[in-house]
Amino acid sequence: MFAIAQFYLSAIVMLAPLLTCVGIGVFWGKRDYPFGGAFVTMLVTSVTTPALVFHTFVTTELDDRALADIAMASLLALFLCAAICAILLKVLKLPVRKLLPTAFMPNAGNLGLPVSQLAFGDVGLSAAVAFFAVNSFVMHTLGVRLLPGASTSGGWRSPVLIAAVAAVALRVAGIPVPGWVIETASMLGAVTVPLMLLSLGHALALIPSSGLRTGAVVGMMRLLVGIGAGWAAVWMLGLTAPLAGALALQMAMPCAVVSYMYARRYTDMGDTAAGAVLISTVVFLVLAPALLWFTRH
Repeated sequence: MFAIAQFYLSAIVMLAPLLTCVGIGVFWGKRDYPFGGAFVTMLVTSVTTPALVFHTFVTTELDDRALADIAMASLLALFLCAAICAILLKVLKLPVRKLLPTAFMPNAGNLGLPVSQLAFGDVGLSAAVAFFAVNSFVMHTLGVRLLPGASTSGGWRSPVLIAAVAAVALRVAGIPVPGWVIETASMLGAVTVPLMLLSLGHALALIPSSGLRTGAVVGMMRLLVGIGAGWAAVWMLGLTAPLAGALALQMAMPCAVVSYMYARRYTDMGDTAAGAVLISTVVFLVLAPALLWFTRH
Protein backbone atom coordinates (compact mmCIF):
# COMPACT_ATOMS: atom_id res chain seq x y z
CA MET A 1 0.00 0.00 0.00
CA PHE A 2 2.85 2.35 0.87
CA ALA A 3 4.52 1.57 -2.46
CA ILE A 4 1.34 2.49 -4.35
CA ALA A 5 0.99 5.75 -2.41
CA GLN A 6 4.64 6.55 -3.04
CA PHE A 7 4.22 5.92 -6.76
CA TYR A 8 1.05 8.05 -6.78
CA LEU A 9 2.90 11.00 -5.25
CA SER A 10 5.86 10.58 -7.60
CA ALA A 11 3.44 10.42 -10.56
CA ILE A 12 1.87 13.71 -9.47
CA VAL A 13 5.31 15.29 -9.37
CA MET A 14 6.08 13.77 -12.77
CA LEU A 15 2.87 15.25 -14.21
CA ALA A 16 3.55 18.69 -12.73
CA PRO A 17 5.17 20.14 -15.90
CA LEU A 18 2.24 18.91 -17.99
CA LEU A 19 -0.35 20.30 -15.57
CA THR A 20 1.53 23.59 -15.34
CA CYS A 21 1.45 24.07 -19.12
CA VAL A 22 -2.25 23.23 -19.25
CA GLY A 23 -2.87 25.57 -16.31
CA ILE A 24 -1.10 28.44 -18.07
CA GLY A 25 -3.33 27.89 -21.10
CA VAL A 26 -6.45 27.89 -18.91
CA PHE A 27 -5.31 31.08 -17.16
CA TRP A 28 -4.57 32.72 -20.52
CA GLY A 29 -8.03 31.85 -21.82
CA LYS A 30 -9.86 32.94 -18.66
CA ARG A 31 -8.08 36.31 -18.65
CA ASP A 32 -8.86 36.73 -22.33
CA TYR A 33 -5.26 37.51 -23.18
CA PRO A 34 -4.34 37.57 -26.90
CA PHE A 35 -3.94 34.03 -28.20
CA GLY A 36 -3.51 33.22 -31.87
CA GLY A 37 -5.46 29.97 -31.75
CA ALA A 38 -5.73 29.62 -35.53
CA PHE A 39 -2.02 30.35 -35.94
CA VAL A 40 -0.97 27.88 -33.24
CA THR A 41 -3.26 25.18 -34.64
CA MET A 42 -1.92 25.66 -38.16
CA LEU A 43 1.68 25.72 -36.93
CA VAL A 44 1.29 22.57 -34.82
CA THR A 45 -0.65 20.53 -37.36
CA SER A 46 1.29 21.59 -40.45
CA VAL A 47 4.88 22.08 -39.23
CA THR A 48 5.91 21.11 -35.71
CA THR A 49 3.95 17.86 -35.30
CA PRO A 50 5.01 16.47 -38.71
CA ALA A 51 8.59 17.40 -37.76
CA LEU A 52 8.21 15.53 -34.45
CA VAL A 53 6.75 12.48 -36.21
CA PHE A 54 9.51 12.48 -38.84
CA HIS A 55 12.32 12.91 -36.31
CA THR A 56 10.94 10.25 -33.98
CA PHE A 57 10.43 7.65 -36.70
CA VAL A 58 13.87 8.29 -38.21
CA THR A 59 15.79 8.23 -34.93
CA THR A 60 13.78 5.84 -32.73
CA GLU A 61 15.47 2.78 -31.27
CA LEU A 62 12.34 0.74 -31.95
CA ASP A 63 12.78 -1.59 -34.91
CA ASP A 64 10.45 -1.66 -37.90
CA ARG A 65 8.63 -4.71 -36.54
CA ALA A 66 7.80 -2.94 -33.27
CA LEU A 67 6.50 0.12 -35.12
CA ALA A 68 4.37 -2.11 -37.36
CA ASP A 69 3.00 -3.91 -34.30
CA ILE A 70 2.05 -0.60 -32.69
CA ALA A 71 0.34 0.59 -35.89
CA MET A 72 -1.62 -2.67 -36.19
CA ALA A 73 -2.58 -2.62 -32.52
CA SER A 74 -3.65 1.02 -32.82
CA LEU A 75 -6.00 0.26 -35.70
CA LEU A 76 -7.44 -2.77 -33.89
CA ALA A 77 -7.94 -0.86 -30.63
CA LEU A 78 -9.65 2.06 -32.39
CA PHE A 79 -11.92 -0.33 -34.32
CA LEU A 80 -12.93 -2.18 -31.14
CA CYS A 81 -13.53 1.10 -29.32
CA ALA A 82 -15.63 2.50 -32.18
CA ALA A 83 -17.76 -0.66 -32.39
CA ILE A 84 -18.46 -0.78 -28.65
CA CYS A 85 -19.15 2.95 -28.40
CA ALA A 86 -21.55 2.77 -31.36
CA ILE A 87 -23.52 0.03 -29.60
CA LEU A 88 -23.60 1.97 -26.31
CA LEU A 89 -24.72 5.18 -28.01
CA LYS A 90 -27.48 3.24 -29.75
CA VAL A 91 -28.60 1.67 -26.48
CA LEU A 92 -28.61 5.07 -24.77
CA LYS A 93 -30.65 6.52 -27.67
CA LEU A 94 -27.99 9.10 -28.50
CA PRO A 95 -27.16 10.13 -32.11
CA VAL A 96 -24.51 7.62 -33.13
CA ARG A 97 -23.05 9.36 -36.19
CA LYS A 98 -22.89 12.76 -34.51
CA LEU A 99 -21.24 11.60 -31.28
CA LEU A 100 -19.24 8.51 -32.27
CA PRO A 101 -16.05 10.41 -33.25
CA THR A 102 -16.09 12.19 -29.89
CA ALA A 103 -16.67 8.92 -28.05
CA PHE A 104 -14.00 6.74 -29.64
CA MET A 105 -11.19 9.12 -30.72
CA PRO A 106 -8.65 9.80 -27.91
CA ASN A 107 -6.61 12.94 -27.41
CA ALA A 108 -3.43 11.31 -28.66
CA GLY A 109 -1.71 14.61 -29.38
CA ASN A 110 -2.17 17.21 -26.63
CA LEU A 111 -1.98 14.68 -23.79
CA GLY A 112 -1.00 11.36 -25.34
CA LEU A 113 2.50 12.37 -26.41
CA PRO A 114 3.71 14.05 -23.20
CA VAL A 115 2.08 11.53 -20.84
CA SER A 116 3.51 8.54 -22.71
CA GLN A 117 6.96 10.11 -22.71
CA LEU A 118 6.72 10.78 -18.98
CA ALA A 119 5.59 7.22 -18.29
CA PHE A 120 7.81 5.21 -20.63
CA GLY A 121 10.61 7.52 -21.79
CA ASP A 122 11.80 7.61 -25.40
CA VAL A 123 10.29 4.20 -26.15
CA GLY A 124 6.94 5.47 -24.93
CA LEU A 125 7.22 8.59 -27.06
CA SER A 126 8.03 6.52 -30.15
CA ALA A 127 5.03 4.27 -29.51
CA ALA A 128 2.83 7.31 -28.85
CA VAL A 129 3.96 9.00 -32.06
CA ALA A 130 3.14 5.84 -34.05
CA PHE A 131 -0.29 5.70 -32.39
CA PHE A 132 -0.79 9.43 -32.99
CA ALA A 133 -0.03 9.08 -36.70
CA VAL A 134 -2.61 6.29 -37.05
CA ASN A 135 -5.14 8.08 -34.84
CA SER A 136 -4.73 11.36 -36.76
CA PHE A 137 -5.29 9.62 -40.10
CA VAL A 138 -8.40 7.82 -38.82
CA MET A 139 -9.77 11.01 -37.26
CA HIS A 140 -9.40 13.13 -40.38
CA THR A 141 -10.78 10.49 -42.74
CA LEU A 142 -13.15 7.92 -41.20
CA GLY A 143 -13.96 10.03 -38.15
CA VAL A 144 -14.99 13.06 -40.19
CA ARG A 145 -16.87 10.93 -42.71
CA LEU A 146 -19.24 9.83 -39.94
CA LEU A 147 -20.43 13.40 -39.42
CA PRO A 148 -23.32 14.59 -41.65
CA GLY A 149 -22.19 16.90 -44.44
CA ALA A 150 -18.48 16.78 -43.59
CA SER A 151 -15.73 16.66 -46.20
CA THR A 152 -12.89 14.10 -45.97
CA SER A 153 -10.67 15.16 -48.86
CA GLY A 154 -8.09 16.89 -46.65
CA GLY A 155 -7.35 13.88 -44.46
CA TRP A 156 -5.49 11.98 -47.15
CA ARG A 157 -3.07 14.92 -47.50
CA SER A 158 -2.44 15.26 -43.77
CA PRO A 159 1.09 16.58 -43.12
CA VAL A 160 1.38 14.17 -40.19
CA LEU A 161 0.56 11.21 -42.44
CA ILE A 162 2.96 12.43 -45.14
CA ALA A 163 5.78 12.84 -42.58
CA ALA A 164 5.12 9.37 -41.17
CA VAL A 165 5.08 7.72 -44.59
CA ALA A 166 8.25 9.55 -45.66
CA ALA A 167 10.12 8.55 -42.50
CA VAL A 168 9.03 4.91 -42.73
CA ALA A 169 9.96 4.78 -46.43
CA LEU A 170 13.45 6.10 -45.65
CA ARG A 171 13.87 3.55 -42.85
CA VAL A 172 12.75 0.63 -44.99
CA ALA A 173 14.90 1.72 -47.95
CA GLY A 174 17.91 2.28 -45.69
CA ILE A 175 18.43 5.79 -47.04
CA PRO A 176 20.47 7.94 -44.62
CA VAL A 177 18.90 11.25 -43.63
CA PRO A 178 21.28 14.26 -43.65
CA GLY A 179 22.23 15.45 -40.19
CA TRP A 180 20.94 18.97 -40.77
CA VAL A 181 17.51 17.59 -41.68
CA ILE A 182 17.36 15.56 -38.47
CA GLU A 183 18.50 18.55 -36.41
CA THR A 184 15.93 20.84 -38.04
CA ALA A 185 13.16 18.32 -37.41
CA SER A 186 14.34 17.99 -33.80
CA MET A 187 14.25 21.75 -33.20
CA LEU A 188 10.79 22.15 -34.72
CA GLY A 189 9.41 19.04 -33.04
CA ALA A 190 10.65 20.12 -29.61
CA VAL A 191 8.06 22.93 -29.40
CA THR A 192 5.13 20.66 -30.29
CA VAL A 193 4.27 19.31 -26.84
CA PRO A 194 4.36 22.70 -25.02
CA LEU A 195 2.24 24.31 -27.73
CA MET A 196 -0.25 21.42 -27.62
CA LEU A 197 -0.59 21.64 -23.84
CA LEU A 198 -1.01 25.42 -23.88
CA SER A 199 -3.62 25.11 -26.65
CA LEU A 200 -5.46 22.39 -24.72
CA GLY A 201 -5.65 24.58 -21.62
CA HIS A 202 -6.80 27.57 -23.66
CA ALA A 203 -9.48 25.49 -25.39
CA LEU A 204 -10.73 24.05 -22.09
CA ALA A 205 -11.07 27.56 -20.69
CA LEU A 206 -13.35 28.59 -23.56
CA ILE A 207 -15.47 25.44 -23.88
CA PRO A 208 -19.12 26.16 -22.95
CA SER A 209 -20.45 24.31 -19.91
CA SER A 210 -23.86 23.55 -21.44
CA GLY A 211 -24.39 19.94 -22.42
CA LEU A 212 -22.42 18.65 -19.44
CA ARG A 213 -24.86 15.87 -18.50
CA THR A 214 -24.85 14.07 -21.85
CA GLY A 215 -21.25 15.10 -22.37
CA ALA A 216 -20.27 13.40 -19.13
CA VAL A 217 -21.81 10.14 -20.37
CA VAL A 218 -19.89 10.34 -23.65
CA GLY A 219 -16.70 11.37 -21.85
CA MET A 220 -16.79 8.46 -19.40
CA MET A 221 -17.57 6.14 -22.30
CA ARG A 222 -14.37 7.37 -23.98
CA LEU A 223 -12.24 6.66 -20.91
CA LEU A 224 -13.68 3.30 -19.87
CA VAL A 225 -14.23 1.74 -23.28
CA GLY A 226 -10.94 3.19 -24.51
CA ILE A 227 -8.72 1.52 -21.94
CA GLY A 228 -10.70 -1.72 -22.27
CA ALA A 229 -10.26 -1.73 -26.05
CA GLY A 230 -6.58 -0.93 -25.61
CA TRP A 231 -5.93 -3.91 -23.36
CA ALA A 232 -8.04 -6.15 -25.61
CA ALA A 233 -5.87 -5.21 -28.60
CA VAL A 234 -2.71 -5.77 -26.55
CA TRP A 235 -3.93 -9.22 -25.51
CA MET A 236 -5.10 -10.22 -29.00
CA LEU A 237 -1.80 -9.24 -30.64
CA GLY A 238 0.44 -10.37 -27.79
CA LEU A 239 2.26 -7.07 -27.28
CA THR A 240 4.73 -6.98 -24.40
CA ALA A 241 5.87 -4.19 -22.08
CA PRO A 242 6.54 -1.34 -22.47
CA LEU A 243 4.69 -1.19 -25.81
CA ALA A 244 1.61 -2.79 -24.27
CA GLY A 245 1.41 -0.19 -21.50
CA ALA A 246 2.07 2.67 -23.91
CA LEU A 247 -0.78 1.58 -26.21
CA ALA A 248 -3.22 1.06 -23.33
CA LEU A 249 -2.32 4.49 -22.00
CA GLN A 250 -2.99 6.10 -25.38
CA MET A 251 -6.42 4.49 -25.55
CA ALA A 252 -7.19 5.80 -22.04
CA MET A 253 -6.78 9.41 -23.14
CA PRO A 254 -9.80 11.78 -22.87
CA CYS A 255 -11.87 12.99 -25.81
CA ALA A 256 -9.91 14.83 -28.49
CA VAL A 257 -10.40 18.59 -28.70
CA VAL A 258 -10.50 18.32 -32.49
CA SER A 259 -13.57 16.07 -32.24
CA TYR A 260 -15.39 18.92 -30.46
CA MET A 261 -14.34 21.32 -33.21
CA TYR A 262 -15.67 18.99 -35.89
CA ALA A 263 -18.91 18.36 -33.96
CA ARG A 264 -19.48 22.10 -33.56
CA ARG A 265 -18.82 22.70 -37.26
CA TYR A 266 -20.87 19.90 -38.78
CA THR A 267 -23.55 18.95 -36.21
CA ASP A 268 -25.90 20.39 -33.59
CA MET A 269 -24.12 18.43 -30.84
CA GLY A 270 -21.25 20.86 -30.31
CA ASP A 271 -22.16 21.59 -26.67
CA THR A 272 -22.42 17.89 -25.86
CA ALA A 273 -19.04 17.23 -27.46
CA ALA A 274 -17.59 20.16 -25.52
CA GLY A 275 -18.94 18.74 -22.28
CA ALA A 276 -17.43 15.36 -23.13
CA VAL A 277 -14.00 16.90 -23.75
CA LEU A 278 -14.16 18.95 -20.55
CA ILE A 279 -15.38 16.18 -18.24
CA SER A 280 -13.15 13.43 -19.66
CA THR A 281 -10.05 15.68 -19.49
CA VAL A 282 -10.67 16.66 -15.86
CA VAL A 283 -11.38 13.05 -14.84
CA PHE A 284 -8.28 11.84 -16.70
CA LEU A 285 -6.02 14.40 -15.01
CA VAL A 286 -7.40 13.40 -11.60
CA LEU A 287 -6.91 9.69 -12.29
CA ALA A 288 -3.67 10.04 -14.30
CA PRO A 289 -1.35 8.85 -11.49
CA ALA A 290 -3.46 5.73 -10.98
CA LEU A 291 -3.54 5.07 -14.73
CA LEU A 292 0.23 5.47 -14.93
CA TRP A 293 0.65 2.92 -12.12
CA PHE A 294 -1.81 0.54 -13.78
CA THR A 295 -0.24 0.68 -17.23
CA ARG A 296 3.30 0.36 -15.87
CA HIS A 297 2.46 -2.63 -13.66
